Amino acid sequence: MFVAASTACFPDLTLDEALDRLADLEYTRVEVSLREDGPQLKPSWVAANLEEAIQVCRQLHRLTPVAYRLEVAGEGDAYYEQFHACCRLAKATKVVCICVPASEIGTPFNAEVERLRELVRLASLEGVLVGVKTESGRMTQDPDTTMVLCNNVKGLGITLDLSHYVCGPCAGGNYQQLMKFVHHVQLRDTSKEKLQVRIGQGEIEYGRLLAQLEKVRYDRALTVDIVNDSEPGFDHAGEMRKLRLLLESLLV
Repeated sequence: MFVAASTACFPDLTLDEALDRLADLEYTRVEVSLREDGPQLKPSWVAANLEEAIQVCRQLHRLTPVAYRLEVAGEGDAYYEQFHACCRLAKATKVVCICVPASEIGTPFNAEVERLRELVRLASLEGVLVGVKTESGRMTQDPDTTMVLCNNVKGLGITLDLSHYVCGPCAGGNYQQLMKFVHHVQLRDTSKEKLQVRIGQGEIEYGRLLAQLEKVRYDRALTVDIVNDSEPGFDHAGEMRKLRLLLESLLV
């Protein structure tokens, strides 16, 4: 396992600006956010300019890309075309995992299974893994439903964001059964009342989590995913540095 950070920690910055911040914080690996409504890379732009996108992602300020975090806004064929282009980007830049959100609560289960099956099929053409993110308000907010999805979609994995199983409608649910499906991990500290709190003030037991991941031979990224908080006195850079150092100390 190794430590990385997401460019999504800086949603208001351009890709170059976010990478500069991460380099200043002494990160060496990066999860690259691709979303349509942000100032960084957009899935539609990747699909229209694939070769240029590949060159951009091969020169990430000396940071190594370890995952792509994908939020596609397109619908129908355009959705799958953009997703497939991002898979080709991942293959060209030697990235194994693409993280995708699950559909919102209320989506018919069979429709979600079919969508995820098609994503896994397209990704497999490029040798890429799909990790659906565990997230409140979406079909993966419940560990049991997430397990059923993984069992029904051969090859599907998860992007484990443990915060949503600590603070959320299914807080306290048994997520142990999901560990064997983990393709990627996103981390912050979380209390039962608030999704993001300062490091050390929450409920996340990082040492225990790493031990659980070791049991299933997880050997990929532990991605710091801390966004700037509006709380007075919140030191965003300090919190990101603190979690990096904590995780690195646990991996020694």
